[in-house]
Parts: sequence; structure tokens; C-alpha cells
Amino acid sequence: MRRKLKVAILSSGDELRSLGQTLDAGSIYDSNRYSLYGLLKRLDLDIIDCGIVKDNPATLRQAFIEAASKADVLISSGGVSVGEADFTKQIMQELGDVGFWKIAMRPGRPMAFGILKAVPGKLPARKTLFFGLPGNPVAVMVTFYQFVRSALLQLNGATQTEPPLVQAISETAIRKKPGRTEFQRAILGRNAQGKPSVRLTGSQGAGILRSMSEANCFVILGHDQGNVAAGELVDIALFDGLL
Repeated sequence: MRRKLKVAILSSGDELRSLGQTLDAGSIYDSNRYSLYGLLKRLDLDIIDCGIVKDNPATLRQAFIEAASKADVLISSGGVSVGEADFTKQIMQELGDVGFWKIAMRPGRPMAFGILKAVPGKLPARKTLFFGLPGNPVAVMVTFYQFVRSALLQLNGATQTEPPLVQAISETAIRKKPGRTEFQRAILGRNAQGKPSVRLTGSQGAGILRSMSEANCFVILGHDQGNVAAGELVDIALFDGLL
């Protein structure tokens, strides 16, 4: 009998506060961990919540070691950009291998993937997969849907892991620069003729949670694709659970 996959989650950042805590100057609530917990709950996994970790190399290193000793997969958010306090990549290189870091996509460009390996005196003799997701809340959910979810489903024994792509008519023009894949958040419905049509949820900034909470699908604009005119067909992927 296959056991459930154990997945640990944590958020890194001195500015983060858990729900219920008082916000002081410069602090924000940690929406990412709660979003990830909700997304993971739908996948029938064992979830280990490792909380918030400060932007300190020693503290982050110890958190990685403790999480890797308990989990098959570790998912963190924040700390994978290029700021002075972004130590995730450094710790990954110290404790394992970095498979990739930065992707030509929007949102979600600063995303890391690697393997935390056995390190004498630090990590046990096992390998833990690591996903380092961005700090912006929408980017966290987009990268989870596009990378993490399929990997976890496959590791947990699923055979069908990718949501099918379908096409719909774009109700409005969409601006897009070639050179990256974009995942616009949108609402799928039907137009006056009864054909599938899709409209964006408004501003698409990586920190605007409303763009995800009101959406039921992604409009996926390919790497080489440019602007989309109103009335053109676009590829869409429905969110899990709505098929």
C-alpha cells in the first residue's frame, strides 16, 4: 500500500506575520502559506506546516534541514529573487543541487527547483525535492499550478496530472510581449452566441490576489506569442476541480 506523500511548507521573510498577529510598520500578513495549504489539501497529502522563517542564513538553513528530515518535498515561498536578504538559492546550493532558477514566465520568473541531498551531520540519507516559489502571492499560486501540482500528483501515484487545454474567444484585447509565457487569470463563460468566451479578471499584477480569487481559469499566452486582439481564440486551462 502506497503511503501518502509528505510535503512541508514554509514562508521566509522578516516582514511576514501570521493571521491573528498585529501588523507593525513594514509588515504584511503571510498569505502564501495559507494559499499553499489550501491548494495542497485538495491533493490528499500529508502537510507539514513549518511556519515563517526569518531572513537569516543560519535560521533558514536549519529550517531546511528540519523540514527535509520529515518530508519528501519541501515548498518554500520568498527568498528566491536577487535581493540582499534572499538566501534560498545559497542554502540550496550548500545542501543539494539547484536544477533551475528563473524561468521565462509571468508571473513567477524567480522560481527555483532542486534536490536536498544527504549531508553528513546535517541531512539524513534521503533526497528531498525542493520547490522555491516566488514571494508575490499570485506568482506562488501560478507556479504551484504550472509546476508543483503535477509533480506532486505524479509522486503520489496519479497517472493524469496535467489539466487539458481548451480554446475560447477572448472578449477583449490582451497586451503581450514575445519572449516569455504568460498566465493571465480569467473567467470562462459563454458569449451571446453561446460559444466559450473568456475575459480577464482585471489588473494582473503578481500581488493582486483578487486576480486569482475571481478567476476560474488561466489564459495561457505562449513564449513567442504577441498581442491578442478581441475575438481571437486563446488557449485556456481550467483550475483543478472545475472540469
